[in-house]
Amino acid sequence: MTPIITVAYLSVLACALFVLIRWPRLRLQGEEPVGLFTLIALLFTAGLDMGLVMLPLAEFPIYEEDPAFGFTNALAIEFGMWGPLVWLMYFVATFYFIAIEPRLQLFQVPVVKWVYNLTVIATCSFTCYLFMTNLPTYAPDLPQGAVWGLVLVVIATAVVSSGNMAVMKWLAILSSYGFGMLAFTALAMIAFVYSRVDLSDFFGNVVLLSDYFAHLPRFAVPIADYHEFYLFWWFAWSIMIGQFVARFVGGMRVWQLAVAMVALPAIPLGLWFSVLFVYHQGGVVIPAWLNWFMIAVGIVFVINSLDSLIRLYSANLGWTREGLGDRRYYPLHFLLQLGLVGAFFFTPFEIQWVGLVVAGLYGVIYLMMVRRIGALDGIGTRPATPKG
Repeated sequence: MTPIITVAYLSVLACALFVLIRWPRLRLQGEEPVGLFTLIALLFTAGLDMGLVMLPLAEFPIYEEDPAFGFTNALAIEFGMWGPLVWLMYFVATFYFIAIEPRLQLFQVPVVKWVYNLTVIATCSFTCYLFMTNLPTYAPDLPQGAVWGLVLVVIATAVVSSGNMAVMKWLAILSSYGFGMLAFTALAMIAFVYSRVDLSDFFGNVVLLSDYFAHLPRFAVPIADYHEFYLFWWFAWSIMIGQFVARFVGGMRVWQLAVAMVALPAIPLGLWFSVLFVYHQGGVVIPAWLNWFMIAVGIVFVINSLDSLIRLYSANLGWTREGLGDRRYYPLHFLLQLGLVGAFFFTPFEIQWVGLVVAGLYGVIYLMMVRRIGALDGIGTRPATPKG
């Protein structure tokens, strides 16, 4: 599948450059515009999951041992797995749903609509599955029954949150603050508790991040199987995150949206990875209370990811709380998510399959856009006119 993901990823990056060159000053307005901080909070928490908090410490040794990643340091590799090129995919999808989809209505074509929303449902479940499978690394003494119990609570909370937009927004802001507090606490522990490491190590790691940009072209194609897995994972997320974020863009120009969606999330990501890399370099064992703080923040991230995606596909398919009523809405989405988490856990079902389907959707979108190219002529000069 390497050639497929390579072509798909390069084509999306090329689309990002085309949009920035062709329509840099086009003003974009979503259906429910919010302020910049709320927009970034929604993007940051919906576009990421618990992997941001719980995976890096386990992945640093992988990158150091694999010769395929030997061209740079493990910190730059980790940043590349989550970094700016990934967020360019979200930017392209967001631009599409604001500026192009209202004209073409491609996602109202029945086949496209159902295939797309099935990928949203499956990706939503994978987020919870990933949390469940990685939790024992951080809480090894937690019984398997307790893990499943926590998964049930997470799914139930996310389903309840998905039915209330105000709760979703506050959870996104809360998790953003929680992530900031977590990073600050971890940094303070380095500065004042551990004698083996200090803040100079942290600032040295910030410098190491620059190696990502020095090797940027290497991250545009699969470096190894593990990087390929990440690319499929991000492809599975890209369209749905774009559709979700597009609703909340508040009158920003294209270049401003690109900066907001690509540069702003990269700053906290880089700083967080730099903090964790200090712990890795110093061989520091994270104290139990900080470990549970990380787990708690990771749980909120999972809930944020789940509720935003549940709200997205429920709106697309007409399975909303308003349409179904509470008695059908909550059980439907709870059982659907729980069943697919079980599918990821007990069957060979993998997220790469979902990413492959989404890559195919991009191909379909390109072809349909070529067939309806005339509808794109007036972007930025006259109001969009739906065309079915």
